[in-house]
Amino acid sequence: MKGRNMGKKQSLKERIIEVSWELFEEKGYEATTMNDIIEKAQVARGSFYYYFKGKESLLDTLANVFDNKYREIMKGIPADTSVFDTLMILNFETHTFIEKHIDHELLGNMYASQLTNTAASKLLDKDRYYFKLLGELLKRGQENGEITIEFSVPELVNNYVILERALVSDWCMKNGSFSLAEYSKKYMPLFFGEFRVK
Repeated sequence: MKGRNMGKKQSLKERIIEVSWELFEEKGYEATTMNDIIEKAQVARGSFYYYFKGKESLLDTLANVFDNKYREIMKGIPADTSVFDTLMILNFETHTFIEKHIDHELLGNMYASQLTNTAASKLLDKDRYYFKLLGELLKRGQENGEITIEFSVPELVNNYVILERALVSDWCMKNGSFSLAEYSKKYMPLFFGEFRVK
């Protein structure tokens, strides 16, 4: 019974997160009200406040949104795909998702707030699925001779994350004036290719 309640609580929280980001995409973050979220998620106001302090705290859930997307992408990648190609597919598909569904101004503001916010950002939380997945992939890449062993796995993960963040930050600073997906498709293999065994 307890397990079932935990699942119910989790699904309710996930529903609020999913609905919120749908509304942020549809109406924009500023134009989306608490009432919009509560109504569309079909939850009681008290249930919303059980999980979140307000609309602003939903911004911290972007890491959840991204991690769910990574899981979804991974399910569609054949098991025999090389580690390097898997990383490039993850990058391209995620950046396609960001381009289509996440407002560049909102994302840019979130990145900027990380520079001044002393609280640990959920996006940078090393316990996230994203960081664990990258670590597993890069370790496998080293073991099969595909990725250089001149750097440790944590160093490789850090470099990959820096490159991804640089591409997204540049897109945000240029007001989403070009395709993030195509930009990443062109430059990520070029940049991260330096860590591939030739």
